[in-house]
Amino acid sequence: QVQLVESGGGLVQTGGSLRLSCAASGRTFSYYAMGWFRQAPGKEREFAAAITWSGGSTYYADSVKGRFTISRDNAKNTVYLQMNSLKPEDTAVYYCAARRVKYYSIDADEYDYWGQGTQVTVSS
Repeated sequence: QVQLVESGGGLVQTGGSLRLSCAASGRTFSYYAMGWFRQAPGKEREFAAAITWSGGSTYYADSVKGRFTISRDNAKNTVYLQMNSLKPEDTAVYYCAARRVKYYSIDADEYDYWGQGTQVTVSS
């Protein structure tokens, strides 16, 4: 069993930056692919970014590419999402998720563990 706890959300102005963290419990974190998803009010959960078990490969949704960076520190059992040049449309609850295989997916249904989410609000 893996427990995920996100932190780092908050209120920021357009153009600002935030760094989200997701701390994982469990000794097998380093073998799991990780993803960040987000859900805006009234919308379905959508994929934002993902990273392989080693951190050697990443993938981004077109809407965040060039502005967000996903990374991980397996020694600290933590995955990060650096968000720059934030826009009001980035406002959402951000969730991290773990997949019990080494390679990522953009499909939320293929992730096995989820955090509780952290709110990100970008004001215009």
